[in-house]
Amino acid sequence: MNNMRALTYRERFARTLAHQAVDRAPFDLGGTPMTGIAPEAMERLTQFLGFSGPDADERERFAEFGHLDERVLGYFDIDIRRVGCIVVPENDLARRVSDNAYIDEWGIKRVWTGTYWDIVDPPLRGASIDDLESYPWPDPLRIDLDSIERLQEEAKRLFNETPYVVSAEHPVYGVFELGCWMCGFDDFLMRMAIEPQFVHRFFEIILDYQKKVIDIYYGALGPYIHFTTSGDDFGTQASTMMSPEMFRELIKPYFAERIAYTKQYTSAAFFHHSCGSVYAIIPDLIDCGVEILNPIQPRARDMEPDRLKAEFGDQLTFYGGVDTQELLPRGDSEEIDREVRRLLDCMSSNGGYVFAAAHNLQGDVPPESIVAMFDSAKRYFEDRSEQTDCLSTSGDSTCSQAEH
Repeated sequence: MNNMRALTYRERFARTLAHQAVDRAPFDLGGTPMTGIAPEAMERLTQFLGFSGPDADERERFAEFGHLDERVLGYFDIDIRRVGCIVVPENDLARRVSDNAYIDEWGIKRVWTGTYWDIVDPPLRGASIDDLESYPWPDPLRIDLDSIERLQEEAKRLFNETPYVVSAEHPVYGVFELGCWMCGFDDFLMRMAIEPQFVHRFFEIILDYQKKVIDIYYGALGPYIHFTTSGDDFGTQASTMMSPEMFRELIKPYFAERIAYTKQYTSAAFFHHSCGSVYAIIPDLIDCGVEILNPIQPRARDMEPDRLKAEFGDQLTFYGGVDTQELLPRGDSEEIDREVRRLLDCMSSNGGYVFAAAHNLQGDVPPESIVAMFDSAKRYFEDRSEQTDCLSTSGDSTCSQAEH
């Protein structure tokens, strides 16, 4: 690092995207919808850190925009702040069914199962291609523009009045996930194999909807953000959900067009999240316009950080990678420190990496593990800085043990 001064949050992020050396990797907790924390884990963390009561200065704003307690973000020196949400037009389909069930704007019935609102009734299971033409799709003209204006004002405030990197949550769902949700995973995956004309027509309808929402959403927020997120899960623990050839034929054209259309409204970097093993289609994601890939799911097949950095580290910025499946829920502080250092050894050279958990921190992650994760990363970069200082000032390129 050659005695690099401490960078500002935005300088650090810009150099990270440019694959240039940084003083430390940007840190994230809650800066995207995929790097957040379950409410019960957040409550325990807040108490563990000694913060009592709500954050009075930020309570109203953060309740509206879904951010975390600002005191926690400050404690960990988090670089990124988030704005925005999935845009939900008024819709005649949407209604509450019971205390633990509702139908959303797409006509999908969801039931609360203790952690998530799980889908129980896909409305287009068994539908014909003609049914797609008559289905009551959400109408972008029924988006509440006052809510968009409030999001714009929050983005503008974060951009102009804070030092942080500003992340916009994506306003629309992905084409593939909506297909699986509306038809059922089994039904939609079968159609991808034997009824591609149905899939293409479905994706055309969704892309048209996405573009109309993009016009409204990024037309308002686009000038005030540094990156924007996207989510669509293409992988399982062992492979992609479809063959790379099927991805290229059925999904890639629509995904690429969405990214290109978004870029008309903003110079923000495009971040995409997909769980699972997506190694086989990473070149396609790059070709689509993805600049930041989340997560590094280290227990998924072929997603080892050293492999990804070696093959794609000059083309992508990787985001996340601290294991949430086993390490953070059940590992001790020594295991966490060891794995964090191994991850940073691999990923943090010459930029191109944002430090975060591999996915949202679930309710089974103890606060001690979260603190250990960020403390380990902080110490890693402090140690690296001290070693660099030592090597640059010592005539014989050695240091005493006391200096470490």
